[in-house]
Amino acid sequence: MTMQNTPMLEMRGISKTFGRIRALSNVSLTAHGGEVHALMGENGAGKSTLMKILSGAYTPDAGGEIRIDGTAMATGDPKVSKAHGIAVIYQELSLSPNLTVAENIFLGNERARRGIVDRAAMRSETAPILKRLGVRFDARTRVASLSLGERQLVEIARAMATRARIIVMDEPTTSLSSRETEKLFEVIAGLKAEGIAVIYISHRMEEIYRLSDRCSVLRDGSYVGTLDKQDLSAERLVSMMVGRDMSTFYTKDHKPHTGARDVVLSVEGMSDADLVRDCSFQVHHGEVLGIAGLVGSGRTELARLIYGADPATSGKVMLDGREVTPKSPREALSHGIVYLTEDRKALGLFLDMTISDNINMCVMETDAGTAGLRRFDKALARSRKAFEDLGIKAQSPRVTVGALSGGNQQKVLLARLLEAKPKVIILDEPTRGVDVGAKSEIYRLIDALAQQGLAVVMISSELPEIIGVSDRVLVMREGVIAGEVLPAAGRPIEQEAIMRLSTGPATGPQGQPAQDRDPARQNAPAGASERL
Repeated sequence: MTMQNTPMLEMRGISKTFGRIRALSNVSLTAHGGEVHALMGENGAGKSTLMKILSGAYTPDAGGEIRIDGTAMATGDPKVSKAHGIAVIYQELSLSPNLTVAENIFLGNERARRGIVDRAAMRSETAPILKRLGVRFDARTRVASLSLGERQLVEIARAMATRARIIVMDEPTTSLSSRETEKLFEVIAGLKAEGIAVIYISHRMEEIYRLSDRCSVLRDGSYVGTLDKQDLSAERLVSMMVGRDMSTFYTKDHKPHTGARDVVLSVEGMSDADLVRDCSFQVHHGEVLGIAGLVGSGRTELARLIYGADPATSGKVMLDGREVTPKSPREALSHGIVYLTEDRKALGLFLDMTISDNINMCVMETDAGTAGLRRFDKALARSRKAFEDLGIKAQSPRVTVGALSGGNQQKVLLARLLEAKPKVIILDEPTRGVDVGAKSEIYRLIDALAQQGLAVVMISSELPEIIGVSDRVLVMREGVIAGEVLPAAGRPIEQEAIMRLSTGPATGPQGQPAQDRDPARQNAPAGASERL
């Protein structure tokens, strides 16, 4: 990419104070036409505040300025920002599901003829934009019928309709499938080819490596630095974001018990009607068992069978040598098996309820007083202890969960599960959508749970994570357990061994490779990714 001498966007010396809180301090950022410029930092680093200043939603403190193509732009007015070609696509989409695609694109800027909304004109203007994006729906389609990925593209179409030259995307892939994410990346490449500057905010490093031409980092409201594409590495980015080396990330101080007497959870011949087939494994006291595999390999489906969330066609679950085989999550909970869902917003948390109510949801009946009335002081005390133990960052337990960052939401959900005093905890993508600082805290918590003797099962799509946290790793492929990867003497679990099992030949009975039962002798696929 060849950048022009004058940046399309320059933000110089931007500061922002809210009362006594200094959210930004002398931050600078530049972006060129035809560039994807990533913006990274922990939650609370100031990324959203900086972008709200760019969009005109916030007015910066005196002394800073924003320049477009070298000319100063007035700040604090969304209309001015929009007129200069700035569009921000937030993580929470702002579409009206009951309206058509065209009506959403021109919402607030409707085309009219003789005082009447001209829907035909809006559809006509929308059609070439949708064609440029290569979508399958048309201008007449109601947004309610679209997937999340398609709605994301409608937001981009809205920005293109305003002739935006600078498009900000805030965590755009959080709720997208792999196929939808790939489509979004194709669209971003098209925007870049058209000379549009894209500012891309994400916690996912593999996306930053793939998309960005440069990456700027904020920490605690201050600008840390900018790296060119060839200089990007996980070690440098983590160090810039959290101020410490990546080697401190993965804590493994626990020493798992591995004898036959120490088996806590035993799963035998678990199958469902669709994907999972004859899966068997054991987990010991104080052990972290990782489950890896490509998307669609059956990891989550297996976890839901163990937890009783979905019906099994065969198989059983043993806990401390006694068959329990839950038929429902409530039954699993009563036996001491808890499950942290991969979709905390849709399936885990009550976003419009307080932190305290969310934490106490599973143990609420224990707070009843002698008159049958709930003792809220007990619930509040329990919540305050969770704040201290898990490092939940919020003003008080009475704050609504929906107002928290992704990392703090995950901690609230973990706190609820731990209040059930489990023997087995199944964690499905526990660090999805959280920043690197919160990831490190979750890793330390997992290690602490193992030290307390819990049996931990962790499903993850990030290979460095599952290698860094797990004592051993089961690999699933096409609904079966394809094999197990153990650390060699004095060496960590090998990433290549996991990838070989994930993408290897058809499996035989019990998930053993049909053509070669020694995983170490299988050839690794070319271009194996760090994210499954």
